[in-house]
Amino acid sequence: MPEAGSGTSRNRSVNRRPEEEVIERRGPGRAQASDLLARFRNTAVPADRQKAPAAPQTPVAEPEAAARGVAEVAADIAARAARFLQGGTPDAETDLFDAGLSSVDAVELVAVMARELDVRVSLDDVFADARPRRLAQRWAAAAGLPATVAESAPAARPPKAPEAAPANTSPSIAPVVVRASDDDGTHEDLEMILADLALADRLPFSRQAEPRAPRRILLTGATGYLGSHLLLDLLRQGDAEVVCVVRAADDAAAERRLADALASFDQPWSAEVRRRVTVLAADLRQPRLGLSEETWAGLAQDIDSIVNVAAAVDFLRGYPSLRQTNVLGPLVLAELAMTGRPKPVHHVSSVAVFNEVGIEKMGEDDPVAHIDRLFAGYDKSKWAAEAVLRRAREHGLTVTFLRPGAIGGHTRTGVYNPRDLSTGLIGAISRYRTVPAFKFMNLAPVDWISKVAAAVVFDPKAWGQNYNLTGRAETLPELVKDMKLAGMNVRIANWRDWRDDLLQRHAAEPVPELDFLIRILRSPTAMKLFEALMFGPEAGSERTEMFVARHRLPMAERYGSQAQLKAFERMAKDGVARLPSREDPPYLSFRERTKGHVGPVGEDRDTKCRMALTLSIASMYQVVRHRKIDVRGEVTCERLHPEPLTVEAGEIWVRPDEGVPLQHGSDHPLLRYRMVLADRDGGRWWLEGWKTARASRDFWKQTRTIEVTIGREGEAASLAGVVKVPGKSYVPDQIDGIRVDPRLTSQEQRLAKLAWLSWFFVQVGMGLAEPSLRVAAELLDLRKDAIDRDKDKVQRKIRKLMIKREQTR
Repeated sequence: MPEAGSGTSRNRSVNRRPEEEVIERRGPGRAQASDLLARFRNTAVPADRQKAPAAPQTPVAEPEAAARGVAEVAADIAARAARFLQGGTPDAETDLFDAGLSSVDAVELVAVMARELDVRVSLDDVFADARPRRLAQRWAAAAGLPATVAESAPAARPPKAPEAAPANTSPSIAPVVVRASDDDGTHEDLEMILADLALADRLPFSRQAEPRAPRRILLTGATGYLGSHLLLDLLRQGDAEVVCVVRAADDAAAERRLADALASFDQPWSAEVRRRVTVLAADLRQPRLGLSEETWAGLAQDIDSIVNVAAAVDFLRGYPSLRQTNVLGPLVLAELAMTGRPKPVHHVSSVAVFNEVGIEKMGEDDPVAHIDRLFAGYDKSKWAAEAVLRRAREHGLTVTFLRPGAIGGHTRTGVYNPRDLSTGLIGAISRYRTVPAFKFMNLAPVDWISKVAAAVVFDPKAWGQNYNLTGRAETLPELVKDMKLAGMNVRIANWRDWRDDLLQRHAAEPVPELDFLIRILRSPTAMKLFEALMFGPEAGSERTEMFVARHRLPMAERYGSQAQLKAFERMAKDGVARLPSREDPPYLSFRERTKGHVGPVGEDRDTKCRMALTLSIASMYQVVRHRKIDVRGEVTCERLHPEPLTVEAGEIWVRPDEGVPLQHGSDHPLLRYRMVLADRDGGRWWLEGWKTARASRDFWKQTRTIEVTIGREGEAASLAGVVKVPGKSYVPDQIDGIRVDPRLTSQEQRLAKLAWLSWFFVQVGMGLAEPSLRVAAELLDLRKDAIDRDKDKVQRKIRKLMIKREQTR
């Protein structure tokens, strides 16, 4: 065994000293996640790739910490954690994340514990179970010290009665405090889950909820990504009022927090929304939501439906750290539903309940995974939440399970969840152009999930069933094809190789927006979690499909490139994803050769000028969305330099002004050229050119003629002239000579060429037609002021003729 303190209780071969040094070297103030996590060493090494351990050594504990027991160390850890929390010092059984610790705080806390307490634990330990007692026990076990708490009772077993609840907790489902056994955390997780399942047996028995559409709905999680969209869809679906439970100090603060959350997801907080929404400050993690007896009783009589969206979503935290929100919270809502008038509970679960490696089916009524074969604490907590609510069904509770998979961005607004695993995957794939091999990706847009969930809430015939809100699964060939057609040729890699490559690239060039994904991939738990995700089956959704058809909702479609375009644009703007750019291999390219004459501005054009350009696009998105074409090549003009000038940067805008004529005249711009030129002696020049359309019949000439102006960088134009594309080279270069990315199949190449030509000729055709249409519009102008102007013109002409006739007499 390595010396105590040189490794971690999770992975003793990993040296955590670099993490501490990052923080110690920082000045005052809080460290940023991108600064800290970008410097981390890999913490997850697959078992099959680890080297054989060195010869065992006698463990040597840290001198200061070794003299103290686990209870004292736990108290010291709690005291240090209080620096990062609002309020008092937490006790040894308080989960620090539930108390308000952030991921960045956790990184700093690990360093503080090592520096001030000589207690070295890994960041993985903190995420697995953030209770000070468990951190102290993990440290003691790694250091070879007794990990028991002398004053604590033996580990609780489910058959035994739980500890007495505090006086202000609910008498029916007081949370059980499960003391740790001395072995690894897996056994404790199972003990804790079994104890939590037993809590459902204490629920009262009640009648089934009356099958009536709700009039007043209690909604949790409205400040989250899915919850904020579901709130508005519930208001749109019917005329019910909604009570939003929001964690805050008081109702006013809760309302402000909800308003801010809705604004961040592009959702309205209008007067009509405020009229139908009541915001209640409460805490799902507390017995009876932390409400007074009077408020609890009034709420139980006031509402007639409960929709639970709230969840702690973190793939690094362990079950003990997540159970308060994800398991005991739904149990509290079940108690509320069974108090007074029976009310249905609509619980937003997840297909994570199926995340067992090797599972063959994920149908809506198929058995969920075996709990002992789930690895992530989040997966276990969603499994346990469904299990306790299924037990509550036996007591009469009406429970509906709504199971989304990965939740994609909004198809219309493009709003996305920056912490969703699918966001990180899409960002990494687009940035590094490598995709991990997978079978299915159960992914659907948030707006579709929200609409279907709201419709289920308002349809009593749909209650009490399971619904997989996963849409149509994405497959690897479909994803690769979409990426290729978008100009992003990706390489397929084994997911473990993909993971290692991503970690290396991120370490070499950190991308702060992907830090959350990197933290997950560094975790040992991620090895099994991703294996279940990558190779799991497509989620079955027959009941959901029938429900959608019956209610005439949008049918589930693949969340492909077209559907996620808006979200992808936002992700690219925020730095998460990367759109195809000039640096990528061209998706499509062709030549354009021109020749003509230029001369000093206002003088004769006496100097030959030739351009040999290569026009290219990185993707069809580039031209459809931005109407821009990239330009490379050379410009030859002896008045500028005896040698050809190189195009350092250049772009062409197609129909840049969309029908607005140049300088209030009749010429309409077809193409606008802008280039930066460099000569062999280091001189820099600019070139601007225009292809314009006029109301005449020489269309062929107009599409080949470019009026250019040239000047030195930072100076006004010194040369002007006209260059033309020779008629004999236009078709061979710009139609027959189109070159498409050879990595596309022959069919995809033909499709790419056809798509480009169709789009470009439509744009040019519209540009050529605009001047003639404008002239026709002026001739047919029947507005009264235009008719009056024409009458005045005729009368003036008549007067002139009369005057001229009189003069000739």
